[in-house]
Amino acid sequence: MDVSQRTVLVVEDSPLFRKMVSEFLHALGVTRIQEASNGRSALEQLAHSRPDLVCLDLTLPDVSGYDVCEYIRGQPELAGLPVLMISARGTLLDRAQAEEVGADGYLTKPFTQEEFVQQVLRLLARAAEATSGGKSDVRTS
Repeated sequence: MDVSQRTVLVVEDSPLFRKMVSEFLHALGVTRIQEASNGRSALEQLAHSRPDLVCLDLTLPDVSGYDVCEYIRGQPELAGLPVLMISARGTLLDRAQAEEVGADGYLTKPFTQEEFVQQVLRLLARAAEATSGGKSDVRTS
């Protein structure tokens, strides 16, 4: 699997942070990036298309990242979709709650590009392995 053929939905209310995450994805080789500035917009996009990964801010102005993740896990066609939760909130309780609603990864802001790329590659590889019956071939170029 070539990461350039993967679609990532970035759900982040901060335009600056949304741009930074998108730039990290572009640098990794991901060319299909969808963006949502709030939870409701993310839910609308997820109702019409299935990305390969969701990078989801925890604190959104309308529908929380927890609720968006619960929605994803509750939809049979989305249930296996990898979710990388991103938040400035880094307590053990926040991480535990993210895990409880089904997040596959958790990054605490601020984080480095390397930390982000490692998480994204790990989750895309796991998703590719799940859809290919155990064989993963994630390439960055």
